[in-house]
Amino acid sequence: MATGIRDKVAILGMGCTRFGERWDCSAEDLMLEAFNEAMADAGIGLPQIEAAWLGVCLEENNVGKTAGPLAQALRLPRIAATRVENACATGTEALRAATYAVASGAYDIVLALGAEKLKDTGYGGLPVRTRGVDNDLWLPNATAPGAFAQLASAYAARHGVSMSDLKRAMAHISIKSHANAAHNPKAHLRNQITEEDVLKAMTIAAPLGLFDCSGVSDGAACAILTTPEIARSLKPDREVLTIKALELSVSNGEEASFNNWDGSFIATARTAGARAYASAGITDPRSQIHMAEVHDCFSVTEAVLMEDLGFSEHGRVIHDVLDGMFDLQGALPVQPDGGLKCFGHPIGASGLRMVYEVYLQLHGRAGPRQLKRIDRGLTQNLGGHPHQNVSAVAIIGRQGA
Repeated sequence: MATGIRDKVAILGMGCTRFGERWDCSAEDLMLEAFNEAMADAGIGLPQIEAAWLGVCLEENNVGKTAGPLAQALRLPRIAATRVENACATGTEALRAATYAVASGAYDIVLALGAEKLKDTGYGGLPVRTRGVDNDLWLPNATAPGAFAQLASAYAARHGVSMSDLKRAMAHISIKSHANAAHNPKAHLRNQITEEDVLKAMTIAAPLGLFDCSGVSDGAACAILTTPEIARSLKPDREVLTIKALELSVSNGEEASFNNWDGSFIATARTAGARAYASAGITDPRSQIHMAEVHDCFSVTEAVLMEDLGFSEHGRVIHDVLDGMFDLQGALPVQPDGGLKCFGHPIGASGLRMVYEVYLQLHGRAGPRQLKRIDRGLTQNLGGHPHQNVSAVAIIGRQGA
């Protein structure tokens, strides 16, 4: 009988590059930068790594379709290495593979690394393929801002929210992310903004304006995983942090067919979140989760996800946002590192970057943005559009918490 992964896998070390326009680095340079920090944090040697997973989403970065570039950049000792991809949830997918490898007992110490070199493509946003099955069947002439603008309109219509109130709440979310990123030396965007800046900015896809949208970045993040017993033996003076749950949900076509879905929520996030809570023994996420990193590709996405993950009641999130519930000093801080919006969004690295922030916060190493003592943090990735996507939810916490 399946027993899940709760407290079976520990995070021994993590590393993350500075995100941004890293013209001075190749994808391999970024991999090495994140890996070196993770290895120093873990305090182990290269021969102790038994298997590795590389998450890379787009081929345009010239990394290729195998994990060969990872093995070469890190000089891995001819161990098993695999490349994985799952849209914007790619980094979490690499973590999931490594987690289940340790939980199964197949390996003692493994590595998960996500990387993306996007700025060299020349795109201001996500590269879009103009031909192929994806576009022809379910993304004809679609853009990411256009798709998530429809999420905003559908949410407002479903809950009777005025567009002006929704835009104020979205502005608050963007202002919060910029304020948090100002305390993060690795963030891509560290400029602080005002509500006037947001509301008067150019429209990208109504009702989304310029400051409601995340960009793309270059960057990498890395995690080294092992068993709690090995983690304790290697780092006896450090508290053991374990993975409580790591769940994935993928659209099956019902949303795209408008079957019991009105476009106002992310169905996969609700499913993955419910599964993760069950796996982690969470019965009241609003009180038992103490921080969250979610897929804020657009400000409205963060807002809707707060309801999908059970942090706000349906139709009430704009009130929680404007009341400061998700601010750095609020009851449930969200994106204390700046999120996708400001830390950045190198697609293959984003899921692991989210876990990196939870890891730093749990160890008390987040510097000026450090939260009060927390026991559990949640991360959520969303790859695709609201009507067709993959959603991943992970819960990280202190062993036994």
